[in-house]
Amino acid sequence: MIKKYDPEDIPPAPDFQFEEKIWSQGNLYVVGVDEAGRGALAGPVAAAALMFAPEPRIAEQLFGVRDSKEMNPRSRAEWATRLQELAFDFGVGYAEAREIDSIGIVPATQLAVTRALKKLQYRAQHILIDYIELPGAACPVTSIVKGDARSLSIAAASILAKHSRDEVMREFEEAYPGYGFAKHKGYGTRAHHAALCRLGPTPIHRRSFKPLRPD
Repeated sequence: MIKKYDPEDIPPAPDFQFEEKIWSQGNLYVVGVDEAGRGALAGPVAAAALMFAPEPRIAEQLFGVRDSKEMNPRSRAEWATRLQELAFDFGVGYAEAREIDSIGIVPATQLAVTRALKKLQYRAQHILIDYIELPGAACPVTSIVKGDARSLSIAAASILAKHSRDEVMREFEEAYPGYGFAKHKGYGTRAHHAALCRLGPTPIHRRSFKPLRPD
């Protein structure tokens, strides 16, 4: 089910409005899920699954958590560490470039989500996810438009997914020097395109994506 929204419904900062409703129904293991790297030309797509204890007051300790795209790298890194301490449980999963090329970006994103969920110690009773369908899930799934702006669990997952993927891309900087992966994280910047023209693609490039796909 995709939970649609009225723009006026978006709070000033993400909160526990969805989580509290599900907690009140007796489901304590409510997992927020988000991904990072879907639009990149290189590297994996990452997904994070994260749950908080069913205690609304924890929102006070999460002041400042928001969509990871609105945060600078230093703030994301600081929050990624803190969230792992505050979370009741969390997991991060990836789908590699070769898997993206083989099955497509949407199924690969779903695969990364599945892998993140499997790393949880506790089985999810309800999943909140940012506008991604998750067929075959073992529990109810609510896919929320603008979820990372509305749900604290999803916003937290977005930070963890983005930071985790950024760390992977920094490691690829050492394995494949000259591409600038530590800076652009595999996205299609002008510098990245210039490196591709100069050096050609690497094993971590997504050959099914333009401009790498043969015409």
